Amino acid sequence: MPAPFFRPDWPAPPQVRACMTVREGGCSRAPFDRFNLGDHVGDDPQAVAENRARLAAAMGMRPVFLRQVHGTDVLRIDADTPDGTAADAAVTASPHTACTVMVADCLPVLLCDIEGRVVAAAHAGWRGLAGEEGVGILERTVEAIRRLTAQRRASSGDSTAVPALMAWLGPCIGPQAFEVGPEVRAAFCDWDPSATEAFRRATDGAADRWWADLAQLARRRLRALGVAQIYGNDSSPAWCTVTQRDRYFSHRRDTARLGGTGRMAACIGLA
Repeated sequence: MPAPFFRPDWPAPPQVRACMTVREGGCSRAPFDRFNLGDHVGDDPQAVAENRARLAAAMGMRPVFLRQVHGTDVLRIDADTPDGTAADAAVTASPHTACTVMVADCLPVLLCDIEGRVVAAAHAGWRGLAGEEGVGILERTVEAIRRLTAQRRASSGDSTAVPALMAWLGPCIGPQAFEVGPEVRAAFCDWDPSATEAFRRATDGAADRWWADLAQLARRRLRALGVAQIYGNDSSPAWCTVTQRDRYFSHRRDTARLGGTGRMAACIGLA
């Protein structure tokens, strides 16, 4: 991929095409400079359209953009799916159509089966990741992949087992920057007491504040779902959208200070 994109470093099958954008290389002006892909943040619509066209050209397929609502709905997409459907994850087995999620602190998660027949992208902010009663966006996305894979195999008379999945985690707000209150900790730990390992107390005072490791929480959820091959974000500072100012957009860092910020995209499709 040419700049401003980078390829996930993972052993996906060759027909799986994936990329993550960063903030360099586009045509948007400050505070959306430069490769903003969000059409809902106040940027010049022509600049956004040009940036999206550059992304499609680099991918060699059409990215389908969702209207993300921090929920747990998963949309099955194909070449005819319009942009703007409310969902926080997409899954497809159709070629030349890219599942796409936009982020600026939330965690993007790309998934595929090891045979490279079904792909998905999920937008995992803390609300969607936590979900309700322990079922969040990753549980729903993995379920959708396995269901679509099973349907395709049944229709072709293939009785073999559904193949294993692999995942790649992109940049997000890091554990050194994501300060949260007790409600966020409870959303995870009430259903998984061992998730306390992903939180450390932020202060010694009376305030009940915590540093949360969003990527670690996602890795825990994926492993519990049987996804053993997990690549990308290891919670180190290099993956933090807040501290890596020149490389990544960050809603938490920039919106109050600058009045707005752009959105990056993580995309995955079948060539």
